[in-house]
Amino acid sequence: MDAPTPRRPRAIALGLLKHEASGGLVLMLSAVSALAVANSPLAPAYFAALHVSVGPLSVGHWINDAMMALFFLGVGLEIKRECGEGRLRTWPDRLLPGLAALGGMIAPALVYVALNRHAPDGLRGWAIPAATDIAFALGVLALLGSRVPPSLVVFLTALAIIDDLGAVLIIAAFYTADLSWPMLGGAALVTAMLAALNRAGVVRLVPYALLGLALWGFVFASGLHATLAGVVLAITIPLRGHPHRAEGATSPLHRLEHGLAPWTAFLVLPLFGFANAGVSLAGLDGETLVAPVTLGVALGLFLGKQIGVFGAALVAIRLGLARRPAGASWGQLYGLSMLCGVGFTMSLFIGLLAFAERADLQAQTKVGVLLGSFASMAFGAAVLWLGGAASRRDDPPRHPG
Repeated sequence: MDAPTPRRPRAIALGLLKHEASGGLVLMLSAVSALAVANSPLAPAYFAALHVSVGPLSVGHWINDAMMALFFLGVGLEIKRECGEGRLRTWPDRLLPGLAALGGMIAPALVYVALNRHAPDGLRGWAIPAATDIAFALGVLALLGSRVPPSLVVFLTALAIIDDLGAVLIIAAFYTADLSWPMLGGAALVTAMLAALNRAGVVRLVPYALLGLALWGFVFASGLHATLAGVVLAITIPLRGHPHRAEGATSPLHRLEHGLAPWTAFLVLPLFGFANAGVSLAGLDGETLVAPVTLGVALGLFLGKQIGVFGAALVAIRLGLARRPAGASWGQLYGLSMLCGVGFTMSLFIGLLAFAERADLQAQTKVGVLLGSFASMAFGAAVLWLGGAASRRDDPPRHPG
């Protein structure tokens, strides 16, 4: 019998890029690396590098304002695709994940507000624990493999997409600086031009990309957060291709989403995680750990998310408004609800917006996000693992033939 042919490095690398867990694992590694560097002799260089000016912006702002616009572009493309032809195509499809996402945004915010009601400075961060990190959560589910029924993966993906949409609306409505109406007018004009391209049936991506750069510039100068330009651009990308043109056989949206995905998963998000998860533990004391912002974020993610997601899903299913995901037990649904408390990327991002001028509250936010996210990941994975093992024991034996 011939020995198996060894896989080439290129094939191995491509396999890793396509694996569902890879993006989440790289993001985890970037967060751990940031913590390690921020608490090493390299810490002064690490923090100084983020403030180095490159052209009109610092390195940190290039990552958070410019590169993250690509992440939000990907989020917008996914939302549009799923609503147009995917898991959120019909209202029955949207009902259970929609209600669970709504509960998963309201309950963490209420937990945060309850713990910060006597701390006015911290109340601005009420939305920090309201988001779920899809890369982390799907990475954990991929690692659990067959112990998690496919219906739960579908449910989590749909929930996280609706959750991301809610986070985008929150950022636009509550974390906006003083507005420049001339710049907003310029952004509106560019958006109208993008919509005209769509209506004219233009399927080449270059015109959309050029106008997208102009849109980002106007939004950046308008007072809205620049990353919202990515979402607006995504809405204007055609979901249908032109059947009689070679470049339109595959829709522009699918081409752009497919091309953008590895860059956001393996460059943008890891850079964001590395730039923003670094917090020095040298001055970390009991006072920081029990600070209202730290507790509000950590408990909002760990307790609020599971209460909101599972509670809303339970009520919807018990009232007959929706059905439990096929093949999933109540225990597995609860474990998934705990896993929704992993709010790493979007929670850090909202924290930066909420406390832009308060380094101390940013540090408390980072500690709370790390504590809440890793606790949710560990306990959620454990419950799903045990639930998967129990469901296997309960399966009837299979007989050949």
